[in-house]
Order: sequence, then structure tokens, then C-alpha cells
Amino acid sequence: MTRNQKIALGCGGAGCLGLIVAGIVGVVVYAFVLRPAAYRAASRTYNLNYNGNSNFNLNSNANDNSADSKTNSNSNSDSDANTSASSLSSDDKHKLFQAATMTGDSAVINRVYIKLGLFKDDFTPTEDYQQFAKDHSAWVFTNMDFIRSIGTPDKALAYVEEHLPN
Repeated sequence: MTRNQKIALGCGGAGCLGLIVAGIVGVVVYAFVLRPAAYRAASRTYNLNYNGNSNFNLNSNANDNSADSKTNSNSNSDSDANTSASSLSSDDKHKLFQAATMTGDSAVINRVYIKLGLFKDDFTPTEDYQQFAKDHSAWVFTNMDFIRSIGTPDKALAYVEEHLPN
């Protein structure tokens, strides 16, 4: 073996060894730095025990007692919080759920959960909540880019305010 071949073999071995070390460092950084930060943000738990009453009722009455017509029309319209949320895709619902949770603000969380139909007006879970939570845990692992994009409470709140249906 010539001297140049020995040098080439040594450099090739050192290059391979360097790539292996860089790969191991990358895996360690991901496993101990990046992944736990995203996991902590995705798995925060909050105590949502609230007692309160809310009531919203919108009544409209119109009466026309003219000589030509004797009509009396009464209309009663109740606001349904889930009407506009039902038009959201499943992915959009999970994004709102995640963003609300990441704000850390219980009022925002409750507002979003009620709007999505996961909580009743008295802040108790609906029958859909458990299945949605199970589906959400799988959704989290396939949408880490979105979760990183709203990685602060301020960014999460801005997302909720921009995307929550009225």
C-alpha cells in the first residue's frame, strides 16, 4: 500500500467516524432538548374545575295592530355556540384545541372548548370530549411543526383570536 493510499484510508475513516459522532449528537439533542420541550407544551394539564352559571337568551317580538291586518308574530332565537364551529375541519378543531391549551389562560381554554362542543356551558365535558382527546393525542405527533409555530402563549393566543369562529 502506498503512502497516498494510507492517507486516503485514514481520512476516509476519520470522515466516517465524524459522521457517526455527528449523528449521535443529533439524536441526543433531539431526544433530550427538542422533543421534551414540544412534549411539555403538548401535554400540559390544567385544572378546569369551575362553578358558574351563564344564560343567554335573545327574544324578539313584533306586533302589527293596524286596521288592515291583525297579525302577531313572535320569534324566539337562541344562540347555538356550536353552529359556526361545526363548519371547521377536524384539523382546524385540533389546532384550536392545541392553541387554546398552550395559552395557559383558563378563560380562553373554556371559551374554545365550549365553542368546539367539548364542554357544556357549565364547563362539564360533553360525551364527545373523551374521543376528541384520544384523537388529539395522535394528532399531536403528526403536527409538531404547527405546535412549534405557536410555541409561546402569545403566539397561541393570537392563533385562537384569529381562527376562533364567532
